[in-house]
Amino acid sequence: MSDRSTHAAFDRLLTEWEEAIVADDADRIGAFADPEWLFVGKDGPMPGSGFLEAVRSGQVTHDAMRHELHSVVVLGEVAVVVARNVNSGAYQGQRFENDEWTSDVFVRRAGEWRCLLTHLTAREGQSD
Repeated sequence: MSDRSTHAAFDRLLTEWEEAIVADDADRIGAFADPEWLFVGKDGPMPGSGFLEAVRSGQVTHDAMRHELHSVVVLGEVAVVVARNVNSGAYQGQRFENDEWTSDVFVRRAGEWRCLLTHLTAREGQSD
């Protein structure tokens, strides 16, 4: 686990990232991610750049996103963040509502935390 100030800092970071996602602002979203950002979900690995392009093109939109931060472990220039994330929006015109556990690996680059890896796991009973 982390100390309160680290936990609070990552809670703020995740909130700001969610605001960028709900705004469907690919440039703001990308500012929170490392250039090598990778998603891992039920369909396997996907480059984060693919997600950013889907947002940029309007293929994916979000109308709500909120998290409950579970834990933060900082190991030097790397942090592992686990949270529950509930979000909704549309993908290729189809409505979605997700309730997921997320594990994010952040790296500190030039003093800023950037997400390198996002692993998504649907909560039991969720269908994507």
